[in-house]
Amino acid sequence: MNLAVLNVRAPLAATAALLVGMTTVSACTSKSADDSKAASGDITVAATDDSCQLSKTTGTTGANTFVVTNNGAKVTEFYVYGAGDRVMGEIENVSPGLQRKLIVQLPEPGKYTTACKPGMVGDGIRNDFTVTGNAVKLDDQGKFKEAADSYKRYVTDQTTGLVTATEAFVAAVKKGDVAGAKALYPKTRTYYERIEPVGESFPNDLDPRIDLREADLHTGDKWTGFHRLEKELWVSGLQPDSAAVADQLLADIKELDAGVKDPKWTVDSTKIAGGAQSLLDEIAKSKISGEEDIFSHTDLWDFQANIEGSRTAVGSVRPILDERKPELGKKVDENFANVQKLLDKYREGDGFVLYDKVTQPQRQELSRAIDALSAEVSEVQGAIAQR
Repeated sequence: MNLAVLNVRAPLAATAALLVGMTTVSACTSKSADDSKAASGDITVAATDDSCQLSKTTGTTGANTFVVTNNGAKVTEFYVYGAGDRVMGEIENVSPGLQRKLIVQLPEPGKYTTACKPGMVGDGIRNDFTVTGNAVKLDDQGKFKEAADSYKRYVTDQTTGLVTATEAFVAAVKKGDVAGAKALYPKTRTYYERIEPVGESFPNDLDPRIDLREADLHTGDKWTGFHRLEKELWVSGLQPDSAAVADQLLADIKELDAGVKDPKWTVDSTKIAGGAQSLLDEIAKSKISGEEDIFSHTDLWDFQANIEGSRTAVGSVRPILDERKPELGKKVDENFANVQKLLDKYREGDGFVLYDKVTQPQRQELSRAIDALSAEVSEVQGAIAQR
């Protein structure tokens, strides 16, 4: 997941971007580069397994909107790069036949690069993209600064809690306490799931090291992280190297924690809502099927965490939204409440029922509610980003 949305500098890495404006528009039927669903001024992107066609290869400084349609057979990604392959924005997990919108702030005139990545691997199919106009200074004062500071406090609170929870989880794994580790697994992950786009934004494959699923492994990949341990706890049993995998997970979590607490790590408030959208996309486009926690079936803990993280991200920019589109804020509130009401139906004790107990019609009901919420949240980033 995702992005020059936050200005990130990990201790041993260059600036990475974060919280991309990944907004689902719809599952589209049109498959042309000038899809009628795109608004006037939007740049349409027709992606296939071997091409990446943009309706135009020029833009102006400020917010640029790309509407990406996947006409291929493989899941794809779309990136906008600045100099030195700095990620200015991206969207991931664009399944065949789907269309998504990406709003990217390009504050400086000059040469940029766009790329489609069929199969979500490699350098992608690249095109030059030229931006003209006067340099635009992003608003980092007043309500925008308050939003950025608020969201950064939230992220650092979550990574602090994540370190503590992971330490307990890892200790249980290393002791061979399978029951204890199982109980801690979904609770530990909630801290990460609330801020997952942050982890995805860091370089050196930090998110895959923490959260790669078995289904997403490629030849030569080393499988580490939560889902590797999930399989061992629920299916195959702990392995001779499980303790080492657990230690690596804790080290990776501490790397994330150190990265977000680095004073050089700053939040671009105009992109916070993109992260909120990304968290909803996580549910709607992959987790709703049950493929995330396929061994433990603890998916509903992840759903709840994604919703909480998305709601908090929107809340960080709410003072700006209320100035610009107060009626949208009310609609967003209503849809968050609707989704939460549905999730509460599946609570059990201090957690949730296992997801394999949730029927297909019930999953479809959740999916419709999340899609309705996503449709409203997709408008928030545009309201905040436009100057």
